[in-house]
Amino acid sequence: MAHITPPADCGDGKPRALELSDILRAYGGDYRRESLLFGDQRKVMRDITVCRTPELGGHIDECQAGCGYKAVFYNSCRNRHCPKCQAVASARWLAGRMGRILPTHYFHVVVTLPGELSPLALRNKQVIYNLLFQAGSQALLELAQGYERLKAKVGSPAVLHTWNQELGHHPHLHIVATGGGLDGDGNKWNAAPNSFLVPVKAL
Repeated sequence: MAHITPPADCGDGKPRALELSDILRAYGGDYRRESLLFGDQRKVMRDITVCRTPELGGHIDECQAGCGYKAVFYNSCRNRHCPKCQAVASARWLAGRMGRILPTHYFHVVVTLPGELSPLALRNKQVIYNLLFQAGSQALLELAQGYERLKAKVGSPAVLHTWNQELGHHPHLHIVATGGGLDGDGNKWNAAPNSFLVPVKAL
């Protein structure tokens, strides 16, 4: 069994916080041997492990004032799943989206691909995932417009997740739906009068 080496201090005497890369370096080998992983999953693990290490190369910055100070900066993996690479980009993206939020409440709707179709999705990802987006959004839009207590065209951006918390294949959509929408003429805002958007069984 591998062990995690305590992170070195940051130069101020305080220990460096434990990172995902530390865990993958310690236990990643065991996990890969014991689990069925696809090529892209293995690549994510490898990229996070080597991110900002000598393995990816880097450069040296030297003080231009001539004091002799030098600092080594290693290259990042640039994988979108890597917390080191995407933290700043994610924060900037989120700040930009916050400015576009409508002044209404929202509902979180999850649409899951039936388990019987999971093997088919693994071999036809683009086709099946596109159909999942189409079916999920169309069902939500049709029900919201036909539901007597709402009758509105809701906004429903969706994000695809293909893994569950145990990293098993589990395609599902997370939909952030507006708590209301425009009426049939597009002139009036109909707010959702309930603590739910539409009846879940009907959806």
